[in-house]
Amino acid sequence: METSKKIKQEKKKVLLMGKSGAGKSSMRSIIFSNHVAKDVRRLGATIDVDKKRVKFLGNLLLDIWDCGGQDAFTESYLTTQKSYVFGDVGVLIYVFDVESSDFSAHGTQGSSDRDLQTFALIISALSEYSPRARIFTLVHKMDLVASEYRDAVLDSKSAAILARSGKFKSTVGIYATSIWDETLYKAWGGIVNSLIPNLDVVEDGLRDLQRVTEAEEIVLFEQNTFLTVTRVGSEVGNENPNRDRYERLSNIIKTFKNSLSSYTESNSSHQFDCFTIKTRIFNLIINRLTYNTYVLVVFPPGEAELQCAKLNILSAKDEFARIESVAEGVDDGLRLGRGR
Repeated sequence: METSKKIKQEKKKVLLMGKSGAGKSSMRSIIFSNHVAKDVRRLGATIDVDKKRVKFLGNLLLDIWDCGGQDAFTESYLTTQKSYVFGDVGVLIYVFDVESSDFSAHGTQGSSDRDLQTFALIISALSEYSPRARIFTLVHKMDLVASEYRDAVLDSKSAAILARSGKFKSTVGIYATSIWDETLYKAWGGIVNSLIPNLDVVEDGLRDLQRVTEAEEIVLFEQNTFLTVTRVGSEVGNENPNRDRYERLSNIIKTFKNSLSSYTESNSSHQFDCFTIKTRIFNLIINRLTYNTYVLVVFPPGEAELQCAKLNILSAKDEFARIESVAEGVDDGLRLGRGR
């Protein structure tokens, strides 16, 4: 692949907001700090604003502002700190606790819509100070809702959220999430994917790799969070009925990586370079592609095909490192060879 497209560093301010106890810090710790769900119960409440800068894919910097959800802090954000908090925002992620008595669309007895009112005020502030911000809402702790009622609950909550989304109504993203399953990875993967600059350049490189390996599917993961960056697939791969497979893979691989860390007593974020599965039906490789990424490749069975794929992934590493570079942009890339 050859390209002359320039790669520049992007910085996004991400507001993580919601009532105290909604689960904001817990999900942030699971995604970005390698905590597991059973350990986040020990996390204390966030005081005021907890800022964390995350480098994602080398050229995307996320400035995550985890905003304490106590009433006094929220009032301060919306009054004395309004321009400071809501200025230059790239993304708002608002977390609703699905079980909260303050998250009621109808104000039934013993409940209120205070959380929705707060959300509406925040939307108004963003309209004033960051009108181009992207809005995502997470209806969280869905594991507490009986499975047969989840769709109906999500539909009801979604309608209430959209009714208070103002000018962002047509673009707001809504996800049902829980820290106990892959839905958290689906939500955060979708959010981060929408922020990645130059994604078309990355996908062009993956299509070249798909062509030379005859892969049914290739999935690119960010190395620390194991969130799905993007994927390409053949006609066969695109017919896979398991639509949640990327989020499930993120969850499984990250758990495996964390297990390796506990057994090897290693603090490195790269506990493995290559993982291979060989069957009579397919081959699968999970291989470190660049400093910031892993690639998963599913392709036809056979030892020759396996060795050929390893060579082509090795060949692609320099090119993808160049794509990821933030220094001077991208020069002519290496062409992937078939290797057979």
